[in-house]
Amino acid sequence: MGGPAPDAGATLPVTGRRQGYESGVKRIETRVERDRRAGAGHGRYVAAGAAVIALALGAGVRPAPDARAQAATPATTFYRDVLPILQEHCQDCHRPGSTAQPPLVTYEQARDNAGDIRTAVEQKSMPPWFADPRFGHFSNDPSLSPAQIAAIAAWAAAGAPAGDPKEAAPPRQWSGGWNIPEPDRVISMPVPVNIAARGEMEYTYEIVPTGFTEDKWVQMVQILPSAPSYVHHAVVYIRPPDARWLRHAPVGVPFTASTLEDAQDRHDAHGTDSDMLLVYAPGSSPDRWPAGMARFVPAGSDLVFQMHYTPNGRAGSDRTSVGIVFAAKPPAQRVITLQLTNSSFVIPPGADDYRVQVRGSLPNDATLLSFFPHMHLRGKRFEYNLLQGGSVETLLRVNYHFHWQMTYRLAEPRPLRAGTVLQAVAWFDNSRNNPHNPDPGVSVRWGDQTSDEMMVGFFDIAVAASVDKWQYFQRRSQPAP
Repeated sequence: MGGPAPDAGATLPVTGRRQGYESGVKRIETRVERDRRAGAGHGRYVAAGAAVIALALGAGVRPAPDARAQAATPATTFYRDVLPILQEHCQDCHRPGSTAQPPLVTYEQARDNAGDIRTAVEQKSMPPWFADPRFGHFSNDPSLSPAQIAAIAAWAAAGAPAGDPKEAAPPRQWSGGWNIPEPDRVISMPVPVNIAARGEMEYTYEIVPTGFTEDKWVQMVQILPSAPSYVHHAVVYIRPPDARWLRHAPVGVPFTASTLEDAQDRHDAHGTDSDMLLVYAPGSSPDRWPAGMARFVPAGSDLVFQMHYTPNGRAGSDRTSVGIVFAAKPPAQRVITLQLTNSSFVIPPGADDYRVQVRGSLPNDATLLSFFPHMHLRGKRFEYNLLQGGSVETLLRVNYHFHWQMTYRLAEPRPLRAGTVLQAVAWFDNSRNNPHNPDPGVSVRWGDQTSDEMMVGFFDIAVAASVDKWQYFQRRSQPAP
């Protein structure tokens, strides 16, 4: 993928070009590994989405009161104290029809799992969050406060009392499986993709016309697979009407690069200059941009679904959809996604802390909004840095977990001047100590499959609404301060 490149410590440019995208609770991890090994081939390592590992609670036994219950004054109850925490921090995933089990909406559901909930929050394995707290502050951090953890622990220790239902907060309202308000428009792949029980699958594409007769600004967007257990990742690209990318490819039906007759299309399927609408991976969340910021979709555009499926031992099918909420009015700023990518590394067999880095300078002023690091099963840590003179400022450091690939949104967007140097650094564990490692005895290179590796540091920026990505990459003469 891509041409000759320097070594793993190379300095590469920031690019808008997409190159083929890509200790919790013990029994949770054990169950995940057991489920994964039930498959075959590399499919057994696929992330089964939040449904598998979100909070794989056992049937649970209602806990007996212990000494700590005596200190609760007044007694901590479900309806008054625990339910608001679950609504705010858990029910995005743990609700009927969503990805995670068990649902935690009713008193009975929470009571039957009270002991496991307590364990998960005390060990801070739930809600999932992997950013090192020493670096940066993030608006989407779901972590519980010490007081919230103490409240859940006291409630479980006291036997999970219900309390007065009249004290319950109003239930959250959901629109099907969407974690955004009811979409203004849902665009689905027209034809479901059949997925074999075993083996590896090429990236599958479907091109879907939007039918937009006017330019649209997207305020919120979510990708929703119908069968998330098969989905290693999904990317939805915006293909403007004048773009030449995949112009000879079929529309409205699934295809792969190898099935295309046009040589240029076969080549272009592995890389595009088109902007992204959204990336989906296990554990990822919808995009919700604040007022005054949105993504731009030109009239007459197509959406190109790029789907990476990984068989998991059972044959099935998927029909992924994207839900869109439009901005009420044109924004002042346009959101675009850039990336720092190093595809030239070779991770030696057995290496437990192999470092790969890449850096690039911003061609123009921008406001930094969020980060989305991506690696595969050997990913260990990932960080983003600002390099200024001889100093290094770490903006984000993630203790990486392939099954929880998250966006990290800055609590305070960061204005950056043209010429600012951003660095992405990744560490990989190709040793036998990595329980997710498919084969510690091989050298590992960049590749599409889960058994290969990737090193991609996506990041979102905001620029003037009148500036598209290609205009942004036209460097001005002003230096960085």
